[in-house]
Amino acid sequence: MKNNTFKTILFILIILLSYYLCLPPINITAISFWIFIIWILLLILLIYILPDIASFKHIVFKNTNKLFKIISSLIVGIIVLIILINIICSPLFNAKSYSKRISVNQSGDFSRDIEEVSFNSIPLLDRDSSMKLGDRVMGQMSDYVSQYYVSDQYTQINYNNDILRVTPLEYYDLVRWIMHDKDGINAYITVNSTTGEANLVKIDGGMKIMPSAYFNHDLNRVLRFRYPTKIFGNAKFEIDDNGIPYWVAPTISYTGISNKTKITGAVILNPVTGESKLYNLSEIPTWVDNVYYSSIVMEMLDDWGMYINGFFNSFIGQKNVVKTTDGYNYLALNNDIYLYTGITSVASDESNLGFVLCNLRTGETTYYSAPGAEEYSAMSSAEGQVQQMNYKSTFPLLINLAGKPTYLVSLKDQAGLVKMYGFVDVSDYQKVVVTDAKEGIKAAAQNYLKVCGTNENNNLLLTKKITIKSITNVVIDGTTYYYLLDNDNNKYRISIKNYSNMPYIKIGDTLNIGYYDNNSDIIEINNIN
Repeated sequence: MKNNTFKTILFILIILLSYYLCLPPINITAISFWIFIIWILLLILLIYILPDIASFKHIVFKNTNKLFKIISSLIVGIIVLIILINIICSPLFNAKSYSKRISVNQSGDFSRDIEEVSFNSIPLLDRDSSMKLGDRVMGQMSDYVSQYYVSDQYTQINYNNDILRVTPLEYYDLVRWIMHDKDGINAYITVNSTTGEANLVKIDGGMKIMPSAYFNHDLNRVLRFRYPTKIFGNAKFEIDDNGIPYWVAPTISYTGISNKTKITGAVILNPVTGESKLYNLSEIPTWVDNVYYSSIVMEMLDDWGMYINGFFNSFIGQKNVVKTTDGYNYLALNNDIYLYTGITSVASDESNLGFVLCNLRTGETTYYSAPGAEEYSAMSSAEGQVQQMNYKSTFPLLINLAGKPTYLVSLKDQAGLVKMYGFVDVSDYQKVVVTDAKEGIKAAAQNYLKVCGTNENNNLLLTKKITIKSITNVVIDGTTYYYLLDNDNNKYRISIKNYSNMPYIKIGDTLNIGYYDNNSDIIEINNIN
């Protein structure tokens, strides 16, 4: 009797500890739930049945042997049932539903839907560059660097019309968590993706519910105990319009067992106060930028393109079968963050049929037909312009430049520093112009338009007659720039490379200038007639 009581206590303790550590959702569609059930059945075998069988107690052997067969059959039955359910729910029998996992608007018009690029609000820094800047800021904070490390989150967000990457600090280890758990972590890092400005932002109160916290302050454990039946995707760190930090944990559902993932909403949790709320997909606050995550978007898009004409057509005939390219990037549009990726044929050639933009908050997705080079061809083309320097290209940003889809890449040296900007025509990746980053992104765009501009681009060149009120010249990185002020106090700038007669221009002269409107306080003059 005492022996059975001990076994029961041990059994219960192991189950509770296993649940506390593994945190499976109590949801029959999650594979982790069934793994936990199988673990419980195995514990019954290990604690109650196998010891009796091993002891060869003839009185109980017959009964324990029978129980052993029942438990073993249940384990095998669960595994077989999961396999059968997932086969029934697979694309083999449900190709159309897989193709409709994501609703794609195929009537997108690039020049209508995507505004002309403003270089004052474009994310020029990729994630790797942002991480270097964030680490540099952290290294300057001696009171923080010994206690915390910078998380690798670096979530892309649209914050009060600024494009930022935000990331929290995390506890180094258990000892430092014990030292600081009462006060929490009172800072996070922001990196402006346009200007490169990085800041360590201190907040009132401390963030106690974190992925690196322990026991009941661990983020995943808090979410599980508050929402035991919910299945969560990867939680993202964001800040609202007032700079208050939050964790955004998307909730998901499955068809079958962990099959055909669908985003259903999100839990938004304040790590300072501990307050949390579950939102349906249509109710999520507009300041949130990341509910859909990149891997699920790419998976849904691949199913959309793969099974559009049924399962067997996906590998036999492959009529109209398309797939996403290997990479993706993010764009900031209309105060939201969009995932961008190209769409190419399954033949894996070096061209795109078009591209898609997916709103990472709402999941709204639009396809734009724009035949041209796929991203890696554009990257290689830009790298080829400076192959002697061994610069490496970032994954392209897709922008509307003079009404046309254009790839923008940054070319980095081995230290990860941006040395040049490259513009590549989407429809013809042989049209590529790279410019020293020191000249600025606007000058790089103008160089591209001058070299690769079409009649359509030239029609967008604005002209104006100005009278010079003042003129000043400065030398920047070996190039002379002239700063002009006209009689209406408008400001202009022109490089001597664009007009070699600038040294002969004097106050009072009237000039006919050509320029592109880049929404800047200082107008970059493209040419003078």
